[in-house]
Order: sequence, then C-alpha cells, then structure tokens
Amino acid sequence: MTPHAPESHDAPWWRHAVIYQVYPRSFADADGDGVGDLPGITSRLPYLADLGVDAIWINPFYVSPMADAGYDVADYRDIDPLFGSLADADTLLERAHELGIRVLIDLVPNHTSDEHVWFQAALDAGPGSAERERYLFREGRGEDGAEPPNNWKSIFGGRAWSRVTEADGSPGQWYLHLFDDKQPDLNWEHPEVIEEFHSILRFWLDRGVDGFRVDVAHSLVKDPELPDWDERAVMAGAAEAEAIHANLGPMWDQEGVHEIYRGWRKVLDSYNPDGDPTQDRILCAEAWLPTQRRTMRYVRPDEMHQAFNFHFLETAWRPTDLREIIDASLEAADEVGAPTTWVLSNHDVVRHASRLGLPIGARRPNGIGREDDQPNAVLGLQRARAATALMLALPGSAYLYNGEELGLPDHTALPDDVRQDPAYLRTKDTDEVETGRDGCRVPVPWEAAAPSYGFGPGEHTWLPQPEIYGALALDRQDGVSGSTLELYRAMLRLRREHDLGVGGLTWLTELGGVEVGEQVLAFVNARQDGTPLTVVTNLGDEPVALPEDAEILLASGRLEDGRLPQDTTAWLG
Repeated sequence: MTPHAPESHDAPWWRHAVIYQVYPRSFADADGDGVGDLPGITSRLPYLADLGVDAIWINPFYVSPMADAGYDVADYRDIDPLFGSLADADTLLERAHELGIRVLIDLVPNHTSDEHVWFQAALDAGPGSAERERYLFREGRGEDGAEPPNNWKSIFGGRAWSRVTEADGSPGQWYLHLFDDKQPDLNWEHPEVIEEFHSILRFWLDRGVDGFRVDVAHSLVKDPELPDWDERAVMAGAAEAEAIHANLGPMWDQEGVHEIYRGWRKVLDSYNPDGDPTQDRILCAEAWLPTQRRTMRYVRPDEMHQAFNFHFLETAWRPTDLREIIDASLEAADEVGAPTTWVLSNHDVVRHASRLGLPIGARRPNGIGREDDQPNAVLGLQRARAATALMLALPGSAYLYNGEELGLPDHTALPDDVRQDPAYLRTKDTDEVETGRDGCRVPVPWEAAAPSYGFGPGEHTWLPQPEIYGALALDRQDGVSGSTLELYRAMLRLRREHDLGVGGLTWLTELGGVEVGEQVLAFVNARQDGTPLTVVTNLGDEPVALPEDAEILLASGRLEDGRLPQDTTAWLG
C-alpha cells in the first residue's frame, strides 16, 4: 500500500519545511525583566539555524494589555513595549533571513482587545452606530434586556456575552466574546473588518514576514441567527472534546470563513507575481475540527497553504491509532493537493514529554496541576523522543515547539497563585475549574548554572521554572551524545539529506523477512531519486529484531543487542 506518492525535490519550501514555534514570553529575555522579548529571540537565531529549522513562527508580540498573553490585540501594527519595538522586529527579520530562516507571525482575526481603538469608539458611539457594527453587539433578552442575547458559553468559562454601560450610565447592549471578556469578537460580515485585515497583512508583508499562523481560523463567522446552543464552545482537545466533535456548534466552521481566506490568499500571492515557489508567503490555519477531511477544506488551492494536524497530536500512543491517523491525514491532504503538517506540542497543550507519560488512552488534559495524577517523566521522555522520530520521518511539513528539542516537560507543580491563563482565572472559583496552559509556557533553560537557567540576566521569570529544567538546559546537552538536543539535530540533518519532507510513504509488512507484528509501525519513506529510508517504531512490550544488514542512521533510544526496545524509533538506511 502506498498512501502517499513522492513529490519533486523542488517542491515549494512550505510543503516540507520544519517550522519552530517561538513563544516570545518564554524563549529568551534580553533586558532582564523576566519576560522574553524580540532582541532575545534575535540573539538565539544562530542556535536555531544550527538546530536545522527552516522557519520560525512567533506568537503575538503586538501592543496588548495581555489579558490572554497577547492574544488580545490592541494595535496590530506595533510591538508591545514588553517585547521591544518595530525596529527590533525589523532587526529580527533581517537577521533571520541572513541565516536562511523564514519568519511567520501570529495573526488574531476572531477578536481584538477591548482596548483596541475600534472597540473604544464603539463604546463611545452607542447603540445603532456604525462603530458598533464592527463587533457583535446585540440587545439583551428578558425584562429590560437584562439577559444575554443567547446562552453561548465562553471557551474560558462563564458566559460568552458581557453587558456594557452606556455613556449615560444606563445598562446597555451586550457584546460577544467567545474567549475572555477583554476579547470582543469582530463582525466578519462587515466590509471594514475585511479591508482592515487585508491592510494588516500588507503592513507585515511589506516589512518582510514570510507568512502568518491564523489563530482559531475556523471561528470568524458565526451563524447570523446566533441561535441558542446548549454545549460549551470549547476548542477540540479540551476536557469536553467529545461534545465539540459531535456537534461543532453555530460559532465554528461556518461556510463564510472560506471566502475570507480566498481574499487573504490573493493578498499574499500578489507579493509573488512571478509565482516563484521560493518566494511564497504562506498562511497556516489553527482549526480544531472533527476530521482531517474537514480541516483540509481550509487548504484548498485558493485558500491557505497549511493547517495544523491536531488529530495527530491527540492520537493515543497505540500503533493502530497512529497508523490510522497517518493514513487519514495523507489521504485527506492528497485530495486537495496540500501538504500534511505534523505537530506534537504547542503553547495550548500539555507538552508531549509529559502527555505521553500519562496512561495510554487517558483523557488529555489542558494542563496538569500539583493535585493531579503526575506523568511518568522517564517514560514520557522516552515516548516523546520516539514519537518525534516517527513524526519527522513522515512526508509533509512539521512544527516544533520551543524547548521540546531539550525534552522539556510541563511544569506540573505550579502554585495556583502564579497562574495567568484566563482559562484558570475565569474558572478557579467554579465547579468547572480548568488548570490552564501555563505549565507548557514556562521559560526555556539555556545555562544550568546561570540566573533563571540562562533565560535572561535576572533571577526572576514571569512563570517559575521547575528544578528539572537545570538538568535539561541547553549547555548540559550541547555536544552530548544521546542527548535529546543532539537527537533533534541529527533528525533534522538526516530529514533534509534524505528529502523526507517530499518523500513517498509505503507501509511495510515485514522486516528482513520477518513479519512485522501488530505492535510495530514500519514504513519506507522514499524520494523520487535516492536511497529510501526505513522507519521502525516499536510500541510493544518486547524488543524487535532489526535486519542484520541494515545501516542504523539513528535511534531515539539505545538498542538492546541490535534489537529495538519498547517505545523506541529507528531510522535505517
């Protein structure tokens, strides 16, 4: 069976790129205030070039009151002083391009901050004004409009509507916020909203960015009737994932989003009039949807270029489950001519070094607290290394999350009084308390003996680092054979040498004449011309014999007398 045929070696860069996510608050702090910044990122770009990534994606750095770590944007055309300045952004772009690294930035189109000039104008202008039409203001229900327009619930807990006080001091209209009350949803039926975001795209493209990761790309358009919906509007993969998979609800994945992104694609394509694939500027959708086929509707030829494969991230550590999602992902992507993207960790989920240390099939939490069952750290890292080795051998594009190349776990014992995620702050006094995402956002360790483990010149970090981060710091792994960092470096080097991102995938039923068991995944990734690479992942209890004549290019863990142990992946030449 060949679920995926190889592509040309000259395929556009984004079809096979390895893109490294930089969470700016937690990557590197240049000024010593305990929060990462743009100069800090720039200082570490040579490290990323040495690691072997093709591009970086930077989470929001715009002017913001930081109610949701920058996902509440007050000014899309400027840098928050917490992170630096526009000049710092220009320097970062210039240095990255000098090193051959492309730069994608985050764009947040579903909502603005309540401190955005548009929303402040809407509050001042009052009901029925043109300014309020840019957002979703509605009259309330019930006596004196005291009840919200419908029963929608916020992703972060509580209701999804807040009531404003009008200029005369009277209770007024309600506005929709699928997230925090400081994040009012925009009205994407309004032509001014559409044109404003075209202008924002051009502003950053003119400064040299290579693309955009689009936050909750499936949420912009709502059912115009705003009907009641009894479920909670969660992102798939949260505690209530089963409900969202069964019924997306009237606030997700409406048909109108696709016309919006066709317009965006035209803007990006206009920056590459000659169609040179090396000059492509790209869009990547964050869209949590029930199936890969549904997700792939966002990457049809005239829409986005990529969409995150969250189904792969959510798949249980079982061979049948993994093979099914790999097949489904490649098949759905091939139907629309798009690449598949693979991802295991990001700033919204428990890091896979911790997640895979939980019992197989356990409900995937959005965070792990000190009172929760703790993951097996040793097992989690072993499986994380094996999972990443499997992922990076698959054809398509791959995303890495800062610090995963060091094997960083979540901070699973954060004190509640330091948590900053609005998902926790809005639910902490309710029966539906959520731990939140702070544990995966803890600052990266660079030097074991330095203040804040080398994150910055000061001792303080915006979230405390666990003690284990010292042992996992970059300087403890650099040049150390068998370290997670050196494994990542080797994988990225071999991935590029063997053109794995544009290879074809064929599953194997035997290895060296021996039938592959049900607990083993084995496939060949073969490019159009060149030596194929065989990938074997053992998810069973017993070691697996590898072909005696095989050249072992790398293994995610130590072999046992030439045999592949449990929870280990090997690449064979």
